[in-house]
Amino acid sequence: MFDTLSDRLASTFKNLRGKGRLSEADIDATAREIRIALLEADVALPVVRAFIKQVKERASGSEVSQALNPAQQVIKIVNEELVGILGGETRRLRLAKTAPTVIMLAGLQGAGKTTLAGKLGRWLKGQGHAPMLVACDLQRPNAVNQLSVVAERAGVAIFAPEPGNGVGDPVQVAKDSIEYARSKQHDIVIVDTAGRLGIDQELMQQAADIRDAVSPDEVLFVVDAMIGQDAVNTAEAFRDGVGFDGVVLSKLDGDARGGAALSIAHVTGKQIMFASNGEKLDDFDAFHPDRMASRILGMGDMLSLIEKAEQTFSQAEAEKMAAKLAKGPKEFTLDDFLAQMEQVRKMGSISKLLGMLPGMGQMKDQINNLDEREVDRTAAIIKSMTPAERQEPTIINGSRRARIAKGSGVDVSAVKGLVERFFDARKMMSKMAQGGGMPGMPGMPGMPGMGGGARKKKQVKQAKGKRKSGNPMKRKAEEEAAAARREAAQAGNPLGLPQGDQEPQNFELPEEFKKFMG
Repeated sequence: MFDTLSDRLASTFKNLRGKGRLSEADIDATAREIRIALLEADVALPVVRAFIKQVKERASGSEVSQALNPAQQVIKIVNEELVGILGGETRRLRLAKTAPTVIMLAGLQGAGKTTLAGKLGRWLKGQGHAPMLVACDLQRPNAVNQLSVVAERAGVAIFAPEPGNGVGDPVQVAKDSIEYARSKQHDIVIVDTAGRLGIDQELMQQAADIRDAVSPDEVLFVVDAMIGQDAVNTAEAFRDGVGFDGVVLSKLDGDARGGAALSIAHVTGKQIMFASNGEKLDDFDAFHPDRMASRILGMGDMLSLIEKAEQTFSQAEAEKMAAKLAKGPKEFTLDDFLAQMEQVRKMGSISKLLGMLPGMGQMKDQINNLDEREVDRTAAIIKSMTPAERQEPTIINGSRRARIAKGSGVDVSAVKGLVERFFDARKMMSKMAQGGGMPGMPGMPGMPGMGGGARKKKQVKQAKGKRKSGNPMKRKAEEEAAAARREAAQAGNPLGLPQGDQEPQNFELPEEFKKFMG
């Protein structure tokens, strides 16, 4: 959603790099570019004005004029101000002192409240709670059935005594749900209310009546992140008519410009608490303003990536695999390779995971063109092998490759390529497990415009044949320069990611991702 804004901001900051000092004209030009970028992203005008004013004031101050790298200091200021308009610190759910905690969802029809109720229930269940969904949308056709299906898929309980479709009193259902939750020992109640196509008095009155009946601990306003500035107007109307404590953004994976997300916290004074960024029930998480600002500025989101990994990978399994790799590369088999690949797949879309890595903003096209089905094809190839072949891939000869290719529905070259990539990945992982550090970072196959192994070999060959100067003084200077470059490379970060104002033009993906793709 924020791709266009990210590109414009990256282009703006690129113009600042290399300048030892920023003049008043440089700051004005940068502020103008940022203003245009925010307006094009559909951010509300009052928010843009306040944002630009703060950035210009701080950029003209001593923190930039006295900085060793003014460009980086301006990026830091923009990052901090972005965090500010996104809400500042992460806002957590307030839980009641006496169970159950009541969470009421409000918003317009079509904003995604019913699906989001299931996502929130599943997320809370993963946090160790016992949530229950309550069907109080008795107007919209099939709303009760939809919530029942969503609750079943999410693995949470539901309270739906009325059939809906215009039958039943939503206020009474909300009241009865509290006692029912206590009797069944549910510590959180999520009330799904009715919406309308637009703001009207009937909608506001019903939402206010349900609020008065159950006295919710949290009223969450669900807003469709794709509807632009109207989302802000709707949020203000709900704030004045019913009142809410926090905002939940749905459909954050859409291709709209995303200005509502950047505006709503600043305009309403209520923080964004959760974000839904996909169709699956797992595509939901707490909203962290600092992490979102970091992603908008192309700095990645390593904390969210680490959290996903911690939720997916077992600590015991990880230690077992590390011990196995430390013994030597031959201990790691294709069965282990398949298990690791399936674990990463559980974390979600490979494209989304790669997008969380720093420096990936320059490679959005390649990441978007990544074929997620390559993981399934790789799994099919491995599952078409015999147990002996998985244990010792060196026995796979031409006739075995033909049989495996036929069984998995791929070309023989695909089988050969997978085995070769497996051997490379095994060596690299074994070296890392034994404390050898991460080797070079060749390109990932299957991604347009990125180098693979063949290009790497060619470059090495050319380097070997490089002629040296016959002049002893010149040759000595060349050798000293090469040694200095090696020292600088060793002093860099272990992942080889761009730092400071380095341009990530030659950046390539880590080898560990290569093994998961065809």
